[in-house]
Amino acid sequence: MQISSSDEAPAGSTPLFMLSFRQRDELARMAQRAGWAPIAVRRSEALERHFLASGASVAVIDARDALAEGLAAARVLADAVQANGAALLFLTGRREASAIAAAYEAGATHYLSSPFAEGEFVQALRFAVRHADRLAGGVRATAGGTGLPVAEEMSWRWSPGRPAALALSPALARVSGLPEDAAEVSRGQVQRLIGRAGMRAALHAISRLREEGGIAPFAHSALDGRRVAHHLRLEEAGQGTDATIVGHVEPLDGLRAGRAAVPRDPLTGLDDGHGARRWLEARLARGEGLILLVIGLSRFDMINAAFGRAAGDSIIGSVARRIERLAQPTGARRLVARLAGAEFAIGLPAPATLEEAELLAGELLSAIGRPYVAAEHVVALTARAGIAVGLPGEADAGKLLRHASLALADARDGETARVRVFTEGQESRHVEDRQLEHDLRLALDEDRIDILWQPQVSVSSGRIVGVEALARWRHPVLGELGAEALFAAAERSDYLVELSTHVQDKAIGIAAGWTGALGALRIAVNVTSADIAQPGFAQRILARAEQAGLRERLTVEVTESGLIEDLASAAALLAELRSGGLRVAVDDFGTGYSSLAYLKALPLDTIKIDRRLAQDIAGSARDRIVVRSVIDMARSLGLAVVAEGVETEEQLTLLAREGCNFYQGFLRAPPVDVSTLEGLLAA
Repeated sequence: MQISSSDEAPAGSTPLFMLSFRQRDELARMAQRAGWAPIAVRRSEALERHFLASGASVAVIDARDALAEGLAAARVLADAVQANGAALLFLTGRREASAIAAAYEAGATHYLSSPFAEGEFVQALRFAVRHADRLAGGVRATAGGTGLPVAEEMSWRWSPGRPAALALSPALARVSGLPEDAAEVSRGQVQRLIGRAGMRAALHAISRLREEGGIAPFAHSALDGRRVAHHLRLEEAGQGTDATIVGHVEPLDGLRAGRAAVPRDPLTGLDDGHGARRWLEARLARGEGLILLVIGLSRFDMINAAFGRAAGDSIIGSVARRIERLAQPTGARRLVARLAGAEFAIGLPAPATLEEAELLAGELLSAIGRPYVAAEHVVALTARAGIAVGLPGEADAGKLLRHASLALADARDGETARVRVFTEGQESRHVEDRQLEHDLRLALDEDRIDILWQPQVSVSSGRIVGVEALARWRHPVLGELGAEALFAAAERSDYLVELSTHVQDKAIGIAAGWTGALGALRIAVNVTSADIAQPGFAQRILARAEQAGLRERLTVEVTESGLIEDLASAAALLAELRSGGLRVAVDDFGTGYSSLAYLKALPLDTIKIDRRLAQDIAGSARDRIVVRSVIDMARSLGLAVVAEGVETEEQLTLLAREGCNFYQGFLRAPPVDVSTLEGLLAA
């Protein structure tokens, strides 16, 4: 749709918050063409915080082909949307029109059912904006008013005419530790601010934006470790390599451009999460000890589902009043705050004791457990509590909140104790995980992830015909870590795609230089489901293979679960890879669906039998029948079969008898470095 000059188009910097599980980029491009500055995400983690940080008066939830996730997200955003006078536009699929009532109950103010034209989507946005403006009295209020808090815009601009400089908004300059009048910063200053990993992500996003248009988000860690997202778009004037690029900066971990945040929770009138953190930080900074309680209502989402949002809001208000009366007697300097959703915080300054805190927690849980009347309903609640002690000299409010939340999680998991006190042992595993994630980020930045190669051997000839590239990391404390530990740490820290891309690129780069016997080997690299979900993944890896001269020798290995999540999209992507000369293998076959139907639906070359299944062939007759059926299934479709984890001659003999084509495993060699691999080829 072309917007006419008579249409009211939003200013190009007007933010629009969007959550789309399947079609984020397409939807964001529609909004951008109509004049909005979309801030679009694919995942619902920390959704309420991201929406509020965006400053948008309209949130869009795209629930097409993801109805359950969309309704859950609407329920998460509903309180923030209602409290801040915003609008929530809910998009449903063709066969999901019956979900409109459910979307309304979940908190949506507007809806649009697929299929819809771009013009219809734009008009639905305009209706939502009008709704939000009317709720705000026609003017979007400033911080402390009735509308969404308006933060100073954190943004930057980069022009091809000045490639070595980046222009920062005053707000972004300030939070970056620069003078507000620092109109431009150099490329070197940018790299120091966002780090090498952030610079790589930025350059990749810029390249993608120039090629595809729309928006191109990327994220990085700030100097203090907090996560920051950038949403890139092209300015209307100019296209491709001539266009100025504008980046809207979204804080993911509490960074704020404004000098003060709105201190109260709109639903209850209590302090909000930011106010609670400031209360804790102020007392810890003065060297005072304190005790923190976190109260969590149990299964409160079921209350909203059973009795409606209005009843739920009424009950939350009543809970807040009961907590306030007990925890905040006249003259007390205690904190009482609603952290988020159905969780409350109570802070007891020194000289409060742990016994006093435990007694108060019990009284609070008993008070919360008394019945509530909401409209014509009588509702009973249960709750749990976690307690953490902040000792004099400690200075980390976030750590104290985390400790209390861990204790609450333990109380929720337990069957008897309704109140739990945090002990240091509870966090040891969490600390180790976070340290490993931090070390992994450094290892990626400093290129300390190595590649080992496991030979793939022809069953009939005994010749090594290919290798699988496997990541290895020699951790300075934990020793050698394999791919499984590496990728688990990467997934926890949201570095999964970066690690996977790093391993793929490094393996392809090394193999590109092989000659002689090494140069005749096929190269297999692993691809995760997160890779498949990345826009432009197929084009990127095909271009990398072409550059390395490996198009005819490269195999991509994808796990069953990564393929089955979205069969239609996976089939299209694999077809594109195969048409570009690559081969495609299903990894770990036999651990999931192992379905003939989906094997027939996908363009594949090879299946790799999972090591546990391959090793079972030496077990009972029943085990051999299972392995035989898998191999027969593959052969009936013309697929090659590779058995993983072969460790004994007996296993190899039985696999050969059933028709397996290739194997890899310790029987021939573990994953090895290049020099050892050359020796194996020469033997």
